[in-house]
Amino acid sequence: MTLTFKEETFRDDFTFSNSPKAIRRFPFPFHEDKYMYSVNIEPHTPGAQGSAFEFPIDIDEHYVSEMRDRALVLEADPRRCQALPHMMTAQWDTLELLMTSMAESYPEHFRLTRDGAHWHWINRPLGIEQKFTFGDVSTLPYEPMEYIARQCQGDFSIQDQRDNQLWMDAGIVTTQADWSLDFDVGMNFFEWHAPVPLAHEKGVFERALKFLLNLQCGRPVRRLNWTMTVNPRLDTSPENYHKWGIDRASVTPENVGNKVHLRVELQGLWRLPRSNAILFSIRCYLIKMSELVTVPKWRRRLPRVLRTLPDEIADYKGLTRYRATTIDWLSQYDDGAPTSLGCGPD
Repeated sequence: MTLTFKEETFRDDFTFSNSPKAIRRFPFPFHEDKYMYSVNIEPHTPGAQGSAFEFPIDIDEHYVSEMRDRALVLEADPRRCQALPHMMTAQWDTLELLMTSMAESYPEHFRLTRDGAHWHWINRPLGIEQKFTFGDVSTLPYEPMEYIARQCQGDFSIQDQRDNQLWMDAGIVTTQADWSLDFDVGMNFFEWHAPVPLAHEKGVFERALKFLLNLQCGRPVRRLNWTMTVNPRLDTSPENYHKWGIDRASVTPENVGNKVHLRVELQGLWRLPRSNAILFSIRCYLIKMSELVTVPKWRRRLPRVLRTLPDEIADYKGLTRYRATTIDWLSQYDDGAPTSLGCGPD
């Protein structure tokens, strides 16, 4: 599948937008007119042709511009990529998984050839060609996880499994929704999820951990998570809160359609074969309200979800200051008709 890549920005002048095709493939996360935390894990099997779920790793029209933004983040703050020393095998696992998936799913854009430990990688959109020896860090310009993650949309963390727990011991995170890899690295599953309200009381994380500890090789799973953000800014990290936090006070009834964005994460989890670690991919998708309301089901459902959202969740997701303004603007597009089950645009 040949893709056309857009030139756009996720900072400063914010020229990001979605084409009509990108709007229709957006992974809208709400299957009903309300929302509450749940494990909501399903097999990460091939989805409909052209959808965000078609391939294990989704590459879309924003690829080149997102990779440029990632490079800017890493240049300004190298701590966004960290790996503890014992995670090197998991790093090579990650490189193999991502390279293989990208080359198999998008052969027009990526090519991987292997002759034993001698690998040859070609990334046509970014103009990269690299011959290297698998397992030999000295043959790459970066450590394996950083090398391939600089060429793949989405954030990645790698969880080491030991003592009946998962430990976030490696990651590259530049598009996160207000959490810090530098703070969380080395924490266990319950520790890095500690700030999430209501879910602990409902036992969501206990069930999720039990499931993930038994995740098998070759049987990846996925889930959707969501929040909202003002302006199409990928880097909404705590480290840069001084740059984006003030945006929440800038929403008005006149600009909400273009400023407020639904931010959805397609999260994939793979058991890695050599290290037995778990790779956690966090692929961020953004859609502004004026684009979202072009889909009738979505423009009816989103204001209903936001209206009934528990205050604790709205506050945790940072929506409180502009939630009412967004609901009021969206409500003009809700004709009161029932919405059918499911999340798709049809």
